[in-house]
Amino acid sequence: MNNARLYQVLKGPVFSEKSQLLGDSLGVQVFKVDNNATKREIKKAVELMFEGVEVTKVNTLNVKGKTKRFGRTVGRRNDYKKAYVTLKAGQDVQMADAGEEIADNAASTSETANNE
Repeated sequence: MNNARLYQVLKGPVFSEKSQLLGDSLGVQVFKVDNNATKREIKKAVELMFEGVEVTKVNTLNVKGKTKRFGRTVGRRNDYKKAYVTLKAGQDVQMADAGEEIADNAASTSETANNE
């Protein structure tokens, strides 16, 4: 796996009441990830993006998109993959900066890929 692929694995953090509760009590961080990402790729991507963090476990699930109506038109939201990443005890990821950091890294890798 090259670093360019790892930078594209994480799409962003998931901010919800459940993810906040898991982060505070169990040290679990929740991320939206690429649909084709494996658990090993997710682990390496988190350890690469957030230096000094050691991942102990990764759980993933596929979230089906909801069906929504717009007047007479029926639409559907996109499916996505979510990863619950358990960190080593005592470690934490600053989630306020995580969304910006992931977006910046993804943008820079896509620019370098386009230049090559």
